[in-house]
Amino acid sequence: MPRKPDRAAKDSQKGMLVAVLTVACLLFAFGSIAQVVAEGELSAFDRDIILAFRNPANPTTPIGPAWAQEAARDVTSLGSIIVLVIITSAVSGYLFLARAHAAAWLMLVAVTGGIALNELLKLAFVRPRPDFVAPATRVFTSSFPSGHASLSAITYLTIAALLARSQSSFKIGLYFIAVAAFLTMLIGMSRIYLGVHYPTDVLGGWCIGAAWAIGCWALTAWLLRRDQIETSSPV
Repeated sequence: MPRKPDRAAKDSQKGMLVAVLTVACLLFAFGSIAQVVAEGELSAFDRDIILAFRNPANPTTPIGPAWAQEAARDVTSLGSIIVLVIITSAVSGYLFLARAHAAAWLMLVAVTGGIALNELLKLAFVRPRPDFVAPATRVFTSSFPSGHASLSAITYLTIAALLARSQSSFKIGLYFIAVAAFLTMLIGMSRIYLGVHYPTDVLGGWCIGAAWAIGCWALTAWLLRRDQIETSSPV
């Protein structure tokens, strides 16, 4: 008879190794970006990309018709703390009612911990917002890393991972992850388009957000395998 438990254990170990390596790569990328930001000088990369989204005749306004700015504001709102807290509360509430306690706690810890981490990083770097273009929406915190980029990555990737885990089809699971990644990218790009973030803010946010989400998921899976939390969860 095939040794299914041994095979499952090996697959789990491989998955954990991939997760650890991915988190390490993302943290290295974040550290590289943070080092550039800490130097305090505006890079040509940041300036050129922001200006690429601006009207050459009037750099204070984004390119495109007026409705494009409204569309960008609609997209960017999907990454706001208020919207993400509402989504997280709704998903966590459903998971608690479904007795998927580990998955519910994963959502809560990932998002609330991500919010705290992002605020600490903003306080540490205190990077000013772009000042050579007029922002198309109001902002209240420092620039690095982008909270919209990091928190949307954490929230939507965690939800996608939970949905993918509940499916037996690899293609459907991959679809959930792809949709979450695409939505996260759109939200990050909307911040650059609206002139409220440098590209390095968004890249840093994506890196730290994805690293945090994967790290929380890997920790939850590790605890489940050691029966330290209930195994009735779909995680």
